[in-house]
Amino acid sequence: MIHISLISPAAKADSLAYQLAYAAQAVAAVRAGSALPQALAQIFARADAPPPARGAIQDISYRAMRRLGVTDGLLALLANKPPEPEALLGLLNCALALLVDGEEAGYDPFTVVNQAVEAAAISPDMSFAKGVVNAILRRFERERALLMPQATKTPPGTWNYPTWWIDRLKGAYPEDWQRILHAGNQAPPLTLRVNRRQATVEQYLATLAGAGMAARQVGPTAVRLDKALPVQQIPGFADGMVSVQDAAAQLAAPLLDVADGMRVLDACAAPGGKTGHLLELADLELQALDHDPRRLDRIDENLQRLGLRAELTAGDARQQQWWDGKPFDRILADVPCTASGIVRRHPDIRWLRRKTDTAQLATLSSQILDNLWQMLRPDGKLLLVTCSLWPQESEQQAIAFAQRHNAIRLPAPGQLLPTASAETDHDGLFYALFQKTGA
Repeated sequence: MIHISLISPAAKADSLAYQLAYAAQAVAAVRAGSALPQALAQIFARADAPPPARGAIQDISYRAMRRLGVTDGLLALLANKPPEPEALLGLLNCALALLVDGEEAGYDPFTVVNQAVEAAAISPDMSFAKGVVNAILRRFERERALLMPQATKTPPGTWNYPTWWIDRLKGAYPEDWQRILHAGNQAPPLTLRVNRRQATVEQYLATLAGAGMAARQVGPTAVRLDKALPVQQIPGFADGMVSVQDAAAQLAAPLLDVADGMRVLDACAAPGGKTGHLLELADLELQALDHDPRRLDRIDENLQRLGLRAELTAGDARQQQWWDGKPFDRILADVPCTASGIVRRHPDIRWLRRKTDTAQLATLSSQILDNLWQMLRPDGKLLLVTCSLWPQESEQQAIAFAQRHNAIRLPAPGQLLPTASAETDHDGLFYALFQKTGA
């Protein structure tokens, strides 16, 4: 549980000061080891913030994560010592991120500085530091032209990633590493999966056009909205016509070529996007497995909205206590990984991960794959999915698995690098499809 300090009840939720104060605590929680979504969830559970304020707090927090390298570099130049407590450091990270991004962030510099000082004033942990906040931010504005080149001399300051992450990308993708880093620093779009049981992509695009919403097709069933909206405002979402899912993630279910009546396992299934997609494609006997019973609730919510059903099971994919012994025709193994391919959606990951995580997670995933393979019927198919860019978790994992089990490797996309263009827009995922030889 992270420490959350409630700000002054007199603070107005629609003020930038209120939003900066809570975003600062979210950034501080990430520095303490918490994932940003969990930190925000705990803040929103305690702070009585209305939806617009929550959206602003989230936007500022995520922007701060995408600019943490350069803002830390600036603070090394602007402050005599690291600002304390962590919430004060978080506040300066957030305010500097808004100032660095300028017009893109949507706030004028005077407002950012003024409201950052006010954010310190209304926060019990930072009220002593109003003068420090004012001095640091005003100096940045005065000396910006001099400070920015100095702050961006280091790889973290230039790219906003840890040095080890940048070096690893250079080694794995010597021709593409800069493009990959750039893509990971962009705010992600809102991409929808059209439920083919209810509509075609063309029909849904016409529905959006009728509602005055601009969008384009970026995958077989993927539609990207030009402007992100709360899901409650998306036509057909409440009725299960569409679901939020990245275009790369939408490739998983079709690769398993499921047919009516098949027995299918979706391992490591939460939050259930791929579960729902599989059930949209065919009438299946589908079991959705996840190690955390609380995460099964998310799957249940998604399936209820889609009007679909699956057997939801809490269990460890490395073990077999939850399995009834009946083999599966298809297995989707979206295994644990460093999530290095989805940093544009989760920019905190780059700061939370350590170099050693890759090997540890690759070992865990290999244990899961070896166990699941025993549950697949002869001639059945298993799809390995990761949202990682590191070969140790993806291609090297696939090669080693095929060798261990004499598995037939079928055509699949392999490593998809993150991209954002008018024609294609997706995260960095990896796919390897295997078939079990007959008995």
